[in-house]
Amino acid sequence: MRLGFSGLAKLFLAAFRSSLKDRQGNVAIVVALTLVPMILAVGASFDYIRAYNAKQSMQSDLDAALIAAVKEIDNDDATALKQKVSDWFHAQVESSYTLGDVEIDTTSHRITATASGTVPTTLMKLANIDTVPISVGSAVKGPSTSYLNVYIVIDRSPSMLLAATTAGQQAMYNGIGCQFACHTGDTHKIGKTTYTNNYQYSSEKGIKLRADVAVDAVLQVIGLINEADETHQRIKVGLYSLGDTITEVLAPTLDTTTAKTRLQDPTAGLTSATSTTYTYFDVSLAALKTKVGTGGDGSSSATPLKLVLLLTDGVQSQREWVTSGVTWTNGVPSNGPYWKKVAPLNPDWCGYIKNQSATMAVLYTEYLPITTDWGYNATVGSTMASASWKSTWGGTMDSGVSTSITRRDYIPYALADCASSKSLFMSAASSDEITAGLSALFTQYLASVRLTQ
Repeated sequence: MRLGFSGLAKLFLAAFRSSLKDRQGNVAIVVALTLVPMILAVGASFDYIRAYNAKQSMQSDLDAALIAAVKEIDNDDATALKQKVSDWFHAQVESSYTLGDVEIDTTSHRITATASGTVPTTLMKLANIDTVPISVGSAVKGPSTSYLNVYIVIDRSPSMLLAATTAGQQAMYNGIGCQFACHTGDTHKIGKTTYTNNYQYSSEKGIKLRADVAVDAVLQVIGLINEADETHQRIKVGLYSLGDTITEVLAPTLDTTTAKTRLQDPTAGLTSATSTTYTYFDVSLAALKTKVGTGGDGSSSATPLKLVLLLTDGVQSQREWVTSGVTWTNGVPSNGPYWKKVAPLNPDWCGYIKNQSATMAVLYTEYLPITTDWGYNATVGSTMASASWKSTWGGTMDSGVSTSITRRDYIPYALADCASSKSLFMSAASSDEITAGLSALFTQYLASVRLTQ
């Protein structure tokens, strides 16, 4: 049951009249006198909670107003931006709240503002306190209006040659008995046609691979860069392939047309036309560190913010680690001396990038389980305990996660820890999710304007 101010007042009067009838007069007086401060104490707590909630709401509204305005800081002058802040703020808050000083610094892409107001009291009116004053301040500075280098890194491991759709995987399996379009392996003769390898089969049958979807995802991000920087003056994009090391396909450039061309060039090493045999994150991310360098504050082209977009399945691997040294007994493989090496990347290696003030965003192209394959079951499908992750790669598992978890199922934990924040990690299984996911991560970064006070 909730009582407003009038209800509590009536309760007080009733108690007071009752106390007057008490045969012990001194008790009646004490009760009457103590009820007033008790009610004031309860009322003060109630009113200050209301004021606190109102202040929090005002802070959120002021933050939102500044965030909306800072996205236009390169397009509008200070007067127009101040009006945007005012319009947005007053559209959200109580009419009694007042917007204070608004300062626009277009050079550093920073907007600061204050706001104030009062919250009417209820029970505190008994003490002649009619209102509680509140005030807030906020400042924002946003990457979306700063100089920015985007480093797009594509995992080129053989697993990226998996057919991108269920239908495509089934077509591959029905045709050649394998869902992967590997560039190495046996030839296949189907009818009168001989295919040199799995990739030739997938290519001639028009079966889209995950590597192709990765290219589509990067093309969408380049489109978003064009929208965010229409004059091509602030945001550069670089392209990199990840395998046994990092290969710079295109150094950061403002020329997004060149980026699109290089991305789709079969000879550049980013399409499904090529693949690597090894995926060494420890070596690759250390090499990427020197390519990315130290991130700046985004205030000039000489000190850009730096964002790494990593698209990967997250497995430290080498083909020979699965097959070399394996013995067979009655058709059952055993004693693979290198099986423990196939494991999730150690997220500490991502520190090479994050520790130099660059932001790491990770899209996990989910490593799909292939439980009918002995190589999968012996490595990625086996447990983290059998990988000897700490002794092999120096990794430390998240607390609360059992070492009996499969290496495949631990990959998202490792990649989430690799990202600069949980909001900059996404997992994608289907081709549509992969294409949309990389764009979502880029958009998330651009939208994450930093509150500086």
